[in-house]
Amino acid sequence: MMFEKSSEIRHRFPGAVAMPRTEAPNGARIAPLKVAILLCTFDGQDYLAQQLESFEAQSHPHWEVWASDDGSEDDTRAILEAYQQKWPKGTLRLHVGPAAGFAANFLSLACQASLVADYYAYSDQDDVWEADKLVRAVKWLQSVPQNVPALYCTRTRLVDAGGNEVGLSPLFSKSPSFANALTQNIAGGNTMVFNNAARALLREAGEGLSVVAHDWWAYMVVTGCGGTVFYDRAPTVRYRQHDGNLVGTNATWVARFERIRMLWQGCLRNWNDRNIAALGQLRDKLTPENRKILARFAAARQMRLIPRLIHLKSSGIYRQTLLGNLGLIAAAIFGKI
Repeated sequence: MMFEKSSEIRHRFPGAVAMPRTEAPNGARIAPLKVAILLCTFDGQDYLAQQLESFEAQSHPHWEVWASDDGSEDDTRAILEAYQQKWPKGTLRLHVGPAAGFAANFLSLACQASLVADYYAYSDQDDVWEADKLVRAVKWLQSVPQNVPALYCTRTRLVDAGGNEVGLSPLFSKSPSFANALTQNIAGGNTMVFNNAARALLREAGEGLSVVAHDWWAYMVVTGCGGTVFYDRAPTVRYRQHDGNLVGTNATWVARFERIRMLWQGCLRNWNDRNIAALGQLRDKLTPENRKILARFAAARQMRLIPRLIHLKSSGIYRQTLLGNLGLIAAAIFGKI
């Protein structure tokens, strides 16, 4: 079997970084590919057991759960401890979260020094995974050189509190990119699986960042640093919509009007401030082209109307839908970006 030279890989994948080889010379894996499921919980007793059972049902059997509970006052910890006893030793590890919100909790897990696996899957506490979720993710991730940051994400099947299907998340057709990631996240963290090269970037940036959301941050980091993102159109998660959701789907008209209200209150501008500041931690890892995109985007936000519109257009930023891009233009016109 012929292996690509490291220089050839770096040419094809600008974000390639040095990673240890885990393949034998004949291409056979030395050990089964292990997926670490990064599960964050907070008062999740109502649906947590169903999520854990869906881990058990995975076609890819080589996984372990790293759960971080952020101060639950219900039976969440008791449920986790029960499964810790039920499953083989070491299958579920329980940690105490930083009590600083869901994004900080997820980043605290992703940056754990003792965490070692081939791939890492973010998981919410109240969804249900389709049985082939990890198989599909691992199959694609294996196709990417190990030293290239890679992120797999998917569409979701929307279900109500009782688990009844109510629709699908929006289907995005435009290519994933940093120019898109600066303005939106194309998939939820509950669908994301990423490799060690992507995790190395998250760890380098650190867990103490004031990012808006862990999944949006992952999308920006991987695309910005020359990695590759695959958006799978097949839904692999039953995404539960209920009153306790910290973050729900954006597919309904109620959600769209809520986003408009938040835009006018300045939320989008605040989010962009935070994301731009966080990206400063990885400036040297951004590709030259993406450094230019970020610089143009950041500078344009401080300009007067006409220069602002011209520089935002030249930055190349975009959203996935016509309605989303119209909203982006409106935000730019009224200085809400």
